[in-house]
Amino acid sequence: MRILAGIRGFWRALLQSARTVGKAISLPRSSCVYAAILTSLTIPKVFAGDSIPLSDLQQKFVNELAAKSRAAESERAAVIAGVDGWFFLASDIRFLSVGQFWGADATKVSRAHKPESADPIPAIVDFHEQLKKRGIDLLLMPVPPKASIYPEKILPDVDLHSETAAPYLARFYDELRKHEIDVVDLAPVFVQNRASEHGPVFCKTDSHWSGLGCVLAAQTIKEKIREKLAGQPRKDYAAEWKEITIKGDLGDLAGANAKKLEPEKIAVRTISDKGTGAAINPDPKSPLLIIGDSHTLVFHDFLAEKSGLLDQLSYETGFAPDLIGTRGSGATSVRVSLYRRARKDPDYLAKKKVIVWCFAAREFTESDQGWDKVPVGQ
Repeated sequence: MRILAGIRGFWRALLQSARTVGKAISLPRSSCVYAAILTSLTIPKVFAGDSIPLSDLQQKFVNELAAKSRAAESERAAVIAGVDGWFFLASDIRFLSVGQFWGADATKVSRAHKPESADPIPAIVDFHEQLKKRGIDLLLMPVPPKASIYPEKILPDVDLHSETAAPYLARFYDELRKHEIDVVDLAPVFVQNRASEHGPVFCKTDSHWSGLGCVLAAQTIKEKIREKLAGQPRKDYAAEWKEITIKGDLGDLAGANAKKLEPEKIAVRTISDKGTGAAINPDPKSPLLIIGDSHTLVFHDFLAEKSGLLDQLSYETGFAPDLIGTRGSGATSVRVSLYRRARKDPDYLAKKKVIVWCFAAREFTESDQGWDKVPVGQ
């Protein structure tokens, strides 16, 4: 038995010592001491031997996701079908099922090609410290897995009763905050708005957030940086909600033999210059820079126009940010792109005050590039 909490004094020391030397303790069931110990023990269940306690429902959720992940891997399936027309990336489901993924556990679960690049914490801390020396604040904003916001759409038989569906991710953010990393956890605001008049916060047939999810992310960023960039000149932008039809990427990823997915209708908020109606372009001179994976490009560069994170942040803050986005990994490659930009223009980083780093949370384990330390500039 693994004892996690609730033992005091002599019995705590005795049981811990017994565990250390690999011996079991046996007390007669008639013993009053035995009964007292059982009464005082609280033994939360854990997954894969990790030290984070899970409730019975969380444990069931993790176990069933792990089973789905193994089944998808055995079939080499990149997409897992849910219910009510929802589809999920198999890599998202795997990420939610692997347990603790940082520190000594990183190499056990990471897809990184190099073991030394498996743990995301050293690279994130190094990036933060490099920026801090240049007077730039880092805002880390991972996009939560779709199944952590809509768990009933992947496992309708598991009702978490408002418990977090991603307990390891929440604990990981706590670890980052110990290193003074400013982490934006979008899960609370996404859960609060998961049944909005503008639809869900994720697309059903696509791997990205929805138009609403993008707007909520921008509004959350605005609240975090309001004071830091308060003196920036503002422009007037116009906003309009409209319905569009998209062909979600999960249909193509499902393979040629999978059932063809129907086009999906979603709501997006289009942003344009109030005077001319023109689209907003990234501003290389802006004090605010967005870097990251395709979540920084969707609805701005593909699936739609004028409705991406750059557009929404322009509307919320009153000025256009700069943007370095990639259709690939948002873990290491995008920081390499930033380094190249800074090498090309030695004064580039001197203009920046805040960098928002946005990418899918699954990157913490699913990026085959892993998490290398990359110089910010020369």
